Amino acid sequence: MDILKFLTAGSVDDGKSTLIGRLLYDSDSILVDQLEALQKSNRKNDDGTIDLAILTDGLKAEREQGITIDVAYKYFQTEKRKFIIADTPGHIQYTRNMVTGASNADLAIILIDARKGVIEQTIRHSYLVSLLALQHVVVAVNKMDMVDYDEEVFNKIVKDYQRMAGKLNLNEVTYIPVSALKGDNIVYKSDRIHWYKGKSLLDHLETVPVDIDDSTDHARMPVQWIIRPQTDELHDYRGYAGRVLSGSFKVNDKITVLPSGFNSTISKIEFFDREPAEASAGMSVTLHLEDEIDISRGDILVNAQSHPKISQLIEADLCWMDTKPMDTSLMYLVQHNSKTTRCKIQDILYKVNINTLEQVNAESFNLNDIGRVILKTADPLAFDAYQENKPNGGAIIIDSRTNLTVGALMFRAIAD
Repeated sequence: MDILKFLTAGSVDDGKSTLIGRLLYDSDSILVDQLEALQKSNRKNDDGTIDLAILTDGLKAEREQGITIDVAYKYFQTEKRKFIIADTPGHIQYTRNMVTGASNADLAIILIDARKGVIEQTIRHSYLVSLLALQHVVVAVNKMDMVDYDEEVFNKIVKDYQRMAGKLNLNEVTYIPVSALKGDNIVYKSDRIHWYKGKSLLDHLETVPVDIDDSTDHARMPVQWIIRPQTDELHDYRGYAGRVLSGSFKVNDKITVLPSGFNSTISKIEFFDREPAEASAGMSVTLHLEDEIDISRGDILVNAQSHPKISQLIEADLCWMDTKPMDTSLMYLVQHNSKTTRCKIQDILYKVNINTLEQVNAESFNLNDIGRVILKTADPLAFDAYQENKPNGGAIIIDSRTNLTVGALMFRAIAD
């Protein structure tokens, strides 16, 4: 059974937590103790029904304010598929939390209040979805019960969003009119929205294709550990352990070690106590090569015919996640897969006003700022463009003084 990872995003009070609560409640995915706590809760909707948002508002401050602050992860499954949900905050000051929730997602659900239509927060969230290369987007027009399930209201929002989606290159967009409060088109098709002929939200989530790159074209495996026991029993044993990021490796495949450029052939693959003929994305394996070549932790094994880019000067999109402003005079650390090296922000090309998508000049980044920079690294990195291969196209920036993550990078190209 495959897994679909998706996030919800929207403006404050658009109903993200309620939608997830309804999805869990109507699909019978709530544990008995959770159901009992839900029924005992004092939080009620205006019509006296239970406030289902309680199911995802895990922090005390969230329950008190009725908002989402942190990324709340929920897990459930149906007969067709398993799901991991990231309920991300809508407030602009928690942009970094949304970036965190979206980085590993396959699909985004963007909620729009039917009474308000497309607003600045909608543009901001859609830009982030585009930036993080999510292939599938669901626009859930929520609170249709508040506009008497008016088809014209829904159609106008669809047209407004389509104009923006074209600018952001969001191609796989599905539009669903819903009421999370009443349960319309969440798990079951609604008779009250008879003019809508598409699927319910859950039906769409169960059937949307999950993109899995199992070709050898983008085969990438960073080396985590060199296994060399040097015992009498395993005197000649030499294996390279790591997790396959993307694509697949097969026995007898020609591979290249980067950044050194050495070539070899896979002689054996070990996976626990088995020796499969193929290692695909997500598998943690040990690869054996026919040649004894110099390989270190942080090197990356790739398909010999399809190399990533190699450079010390990299153009990248950056989301700044620290309360302290970026200091371009400081030396930071960049961690790309299992490789960590020193780096500097050599140049800030622009910062994006993510409410208007305008590119503006900037000398520094503050918390939640997003823009494009040129990064200079002490050692060459072997990377793919984030839009082409997400697992090998992202990295984090670390403050070497505190060892805390201060930024997320999406690599674009070798800088001029």
